[in-house]
Amino acid sequence: MYLQVLAACYKALSDHHQRGRYAALAIAAVVIVVGIPLWWKTTETYRAWLPFSEISELDSLQLQLSVDIEVVFSRGTLTPEQQKKFPLSHVNEKEHQVDGLRYKYETRYRTATIMEEDALNQPTAAEADLSLHMLSEKDVKVYVGQRRTALLRSPPFKSSWSLKEVLSNLDVEVEQVVSTMSFSHQDIVAALSDRVRMAKVTKESMADSMRAIKSSPGYEITFSLLNPDPRSHSLHWDIEGAVQSCIQPLLNKLAPIANFSVDSQILYYAVLGVNPRFDNSVSAYTLSADSLSHVINPVEARLGSNAASSNPVLNFLLYVPDSHHSPLFIRDHSKREVPSNAFHSPRWGGIMVYNVNEMYGPEAERPVDININMAKVMGVFLAQLRLMLGVQHTHPPTGFVLQSPGSAGLADWELDRLLWSRSVENIATASTTITSLAQLLDQIGNIVINDNIAQQVSSAVTSLQSAVAELEAGNLAFALQYSREAILASERAFFDPSLLHLLYFPDDQKFAIYIPLFLPMCVPIVLSLLKIVSEAKKRRADKQAKSD
Repeated sequence: MYLQVLAACYKALSDHHQRGRYAALAIAAVVIVVGIPLWWKTTETYRAWLPFSEISELDSLQLQLSVDIEVVFSRGTLTPEQQKKFPLSHVNEKEHQVDGLRYKYETRYRTATIMEEDALNQPTAAEADLSLHMLSEKDVKVYVGQRRTALLRSPPFKSSWSLKEVLSNLDVEVEQVVSTMSFSHQDIVAALSDRVRMAKVTKESMADSMRAIKSSPGYEITFSLLNPDPRSHSLHWDIEGAVQSCIQPLLNKLAPIANFSVDSQILYYAVLGVNPRFDNSVSAYTLSADSLSHVINPVEARLGSNAASSNPVLNFLLYVPDSHHSPLFIRDHSKREVPSNAFHSPRWGGIMVYNVNEMYGPEAERPVDININMAKVMGVFLAQLRLMLGVQHTHPPTGFVLQSPGSAGLADWELDRLLWSRSVENIATASTTITSLAQLLDQIGNIVINDNIAQQVSSAVTSLQSAVAELEAGNLAFALQYSREAILASERAFFDPSLLHLLYFPDDQKFAIYIPLFLPMCVPIVLSLLKIVSEAKKRRADKQAKSD
């Protein structure tokens, strides 16, 4: 009976021990098969797919800019034999491997139509006759009009010349016209200043690049009249009419580039931050070029700003000196008076000093009513605005005459030059932003990449590829549109609030949080598994000993 009780107790203990092993194994299996994958899945960082391979190719992106040229020969320029052999088109490509730039010039040749011949034979004809008259009266080699047309007076081709000789002589002259009316290599390199070495950019191109405000979907233009002495001067300016007649035509031309808003204001008792010096030699007050940098800050505090808008602001200030500091003239670094009596600050705006002391005598009743000559003022502000918006200086070769853009404020070929440079600048900016974002997300693996960010990045890459393709095809309007879309999408992705690194814990902090929770539970499970393994090894050793 005693032995039976002991056997029953041993069996019960053995069954209990067996159930303990099974329970430990079951718990371990649940933890390993279900618990760990579930914990891993619920705590992992969600990262939507990004086109990293396409983004990496943006660094080696090669831009090809295309220019279509049409050469029209007037009657008698070519001999019948030369005309028969002349090609329909000719493609000339230039490549700058260091800068990742390729230029493609496709030239098409044809003879003038009857209407074109009539226009060329006219001595004077409305708008075109002035250029034709100048070609015949003056020593002018090339006349560049407001549109996309240039008149080239070339020496007659000799009838004995071969086709190769005709093309070689013509290509040199056509290339000069194209370099004047389209982009130059330095202009494009200046637009790509973020991607190329600064040593490649000439001082002049870099000065133009630094003077122009960066590309933006919109700009705010503010005209301010500063009257520091309202007791002496009662100023009147027709700013609305002046903007409509002088500035608005230019803004209409630039509508494909950006959206513009214009406002104006009058500031009383607004003084410059620098006291002008009296020059006895000219009996006038002067502001030297060295002191102009100190003028803007005190005035800028009075201008105000539109906090609701993120668009850059261009400020144009008309300053009428008080009676105690009149007349006031601006002098350049060579101590010579500036003809416009104005200066500009790169990417900020311009200031013009408008003297009125000659408009009234010492016996005039104060305050004196003064009507400002807005045509004179807007002529200066229009020239400054062109510089601020990136309309580069053009230095044509000798013998070239460029027709004034007139009331439009911008010639068609100048708009094309701006479209080229802005498109290239936008492509460079967007590709740099996307590449930087991809590198950031690749280095910091615990930042969430949500679907919205992935969509914006993919949209930016697609728009960049489209912009490059349109530039290569010579479709400037579409190239600019796609490049602007690329900038907007890349900036929305880069500045998304969910990408703040402070919102996420590093991996070592995650382990510091979870170890105190899981360690007390894992220790008995691990000890049980170790004990089961040890017992299994012992049983195997015992069986092997009995068999021996």
